[in-house]
Amino acid sequence: MKHHIPLLAAAALVSLSACSKSEPEVVGGPADPMAEQVANAGPVELPPSVKASKQYRCKDNSLIFVDFLSDDKTANLRLEKNGAPTKLVAAEAGGALKAEGGYEVSGSGSPVTITVPGKSAQSCKG
Repeated sequence: MKHHIPLLAAAALVSLSACSKSEPEVVGGPADPMAEQVANAGPVELPPSVKASKQYRCKDNSLIFVDFLSDDKTANLRLEKNGAPTKLVAAEAGGALKAEGGYEVSGSGSPVTITVPGKSAQSCKG
């Protein structure tokens, strides 16, 4: 009788292991309502990343913060370190970056020429 108990236990384990499946089988299920739109969608273009963040000291002793973006056509200008950014855009890569209201940045190194509303263009060093 002692020999039959381990054989019965082994037989039970073998029969249980044959029943298990690695993944459940799913039949039917809800249809994806956007499947056709996703299949026909065009390629996605990611927004440009920050290429360089620079701080400039201008001739009137003011500080201006500019984040140049990787597309070389866009920059964000802030008049305060944690202030709201103003998006500047150039017509072509390397051109003057401009925004409505009189904002303009010419150049990307040091020095640059920066114009902000209420002030004339001035040279600023980074």
